Amino acid sequence: MTKTKSRILTALALTTALTAPALIVPMFSAPAAIAAPQVVQDFSDLAAKVTPAVVNVAVTMKAGSDDGDEARASGPQDKQMEEFMQRFAERFGQQGQPGKPQGKQRPAEKGQAVGTGFIVDAKGTIVTNYHVVSKADSITVTMADGTKLPAKMLGGDEKTDLAVLKVDSDKALPFVNFGDASKVRVGQAVMAVGNPFGLGGTVTTGIVSARGRDIQSGPFDDYIQTDAAINRGNSGGPLFDMDGNVIGINTAIYSPSGGNIGLGFAIPSSLAQPVVAQLKDSGRVERGLLGVQIQPVTKEIAESMSLKSDKGALVAMVQPDSPALAAGIKSGDVIVSVDGKPVESIKELTRTISAMKPGTSVKLGFWRDGKDMTVTAKVGDQKEESAIIKAKADGKSGEAAKPEPMAYGVSLAPISPEARQQMKLDADVKGVLVAAVEPGSPADDQGLKAGDILQQVGRDAIDSPKMAAEKLKEAKTTGKPVLMKVYREGMTRFVAISPRAA
Repeated sequence: MTKTKSRILTALALTTALTAPALIVPMFSAPAAIAAPQVVQDFSDLAAKVTPAVVNVAVTMKAGSDDGDEARASGPQDKQMEEFMQRFAERFGQQGQPGKPQGKQRPAEKGQAVGTGFIVDAKGTIVTNYHVVSKADSITVTMADGTKLPAKMLGGDEKTDLAVLKVDSDKALPFVNFGDASKVRVGQAVMAVGNPFGLGGTVTTGIVSARGRDIQSGPFDDYIQTDAAINRGNSGGPLFDMDGNVIGINTAIYSPSGGNIGLGFAIPSSLAQPVVAQLKDSGRVERGLLGVQIQPVTKEIAESMSLKSDKGALVAMVQPDSPALAAGIKSGDVIVSVDGKPVESIKELTRTISAMKPGTSVKLGFWRDGKDMTVTAKVGDQKEESAIIKAKADGKSGEAAKPEPMAYGVSLAPISPEARQQMKLDADVKGVLVAAVEPGSPADDQGLKAGDILQQVGRDAIDSPKMAAEKLKEAKTTGKPVLMKVYREGMTRFVAISPRAA
């Protein structure tokens, strides 16, 4: 109690005594309760339970192989730090090897890499990241007790960055189980176990920082974000809940320096478990396919197409001989539902169709020409994506026409034979060449550039600059954004461009 408070209470007591002598007022208040000291959570029992099932993964790569974004094992710290500083956002799992000195050439050495994995059954099935073992010539796993075992890869999936290994042992091996990542809550405690910088079994703890993170690494991004310290070498290691179940596979970090800054990302078990099961059984992942190239629906695109919202997936291109083409889906359609369930985004459509078994019939709801329509498609099987044709253009070929340059900021020209040859355009690529884009114009704001091919304005295919100019002039009178279909480097997409105010 402070002296001031004591004086106030004393004064109150004296005043009360003068007015009501029979009333007794205490001179001092009761002491404040002392808060019990906070107990730091003890992870030792959990660590002892799960670490025997976590293994170090050592990879030997073929001589002369270079894994690009990944660094390789062993090397002076200054070299590692130099490599770290050159990366802003990266996957991790393999450490840097010093560059060869200039001068006399030495025989090519085999590359070394390190990562982490975890055993998921007593027979020796191990889960890790695909990028850790994708270029392996040989793989060796080291158990928590120091036992070393050769491993072979049963299968890998680059799109989800998962791989399954197998080791043979004359005894049952310790293993861990997958948990339910759908029940993971932001703020709950988690524990990571791994092989950071090749140091061996290391335990770190933290919380779930966020869910559903998209770090633009692939079509199935749905990462759990955590602040548990994970570094290069933790790739493929497990992220545990407090019951000792694997709720994620540590895969990526976001770091200006290459070291941990509390931004780690793990593949959720809900995504990993079915992939692991397929890789274990058949060595490959069977995914459903529609055969469409899709893009998000922006507010401008929604307005130009009179859509009620910007939900759904805009079909930029339909692949030849695809299930979508057979079902009647066309470029410019907006897929808004699958089997009656609304499609919120292109990621959701991709995941929904990919999760379907090839041969499954699916009902697609879509928007076309201001109307809701429905078709039934038979889901196909995903194959390796065809190589994208890369093209360049200098925008100088042909005589440029300038349709409404002040309104949209584009100058168009016919696709001359010289331009088609220079850009390596197939004969079936139709449209007009974007010869120039005015800096700061509406077209520039939407990412159009010289060398693009304008193929469609609204729902109308374009075959000449004159036709494009007429269609753009008509579109300007509506005051709404105009939808344009643009071809670039083997890919098509739609953009909605508003005319510039007069």
